[in-house]
Amino acid sequence: MTPRLLRILETCLYAEDLNAAHAFYHGVLGLKLHSRADGRHLFYHCGDGMLLIFNPSTTQQCHPDGIPCHGSSGAEHVCWAATQSELDQWRDHLTASGVIIEHEQTWDNGARSIYFRDPARNSLEFATPTLWANHPD
Repeated sequence: MTPRLLRILETCLYAEDLNAAHAFYHGVLGLKLHSRADGRHLFYHCGDGMLLIFNPSTTQQCHPDGIPCHGSSGAEHVCWAATQSELDQWRDHLTASGVIIEHEQTWDNGARSIYFRDPARNSLEFATPTLWANHPD
């Protein structure tokens, strides 16, 4: 029998300009910095998980501790859960911070999403938790 996965513990995005990424993820989104390795990565607490921001040119090289090489090029995507009222508050906060809201979506099941980008052009989304309520499990 295949063991069941509990949750996503960490996810990562890639940004070459880690200073701009930190200004955005800490300054605008308010994520708490866990650790930083200059030129390599930023790690942030997000609820009970972690958001990792890697410099792709550095993580495509093998780590001296034997951690496998990894990396990506181009825009990635991540979505955070927010309640209906928090979603409106986030939209107002992002707009006041100069972040352009690319799209707002109301889904067939009534869930809502807002889409925007970070300085590295990663596609970010805040969505109400009911977005995936009609899962096949």
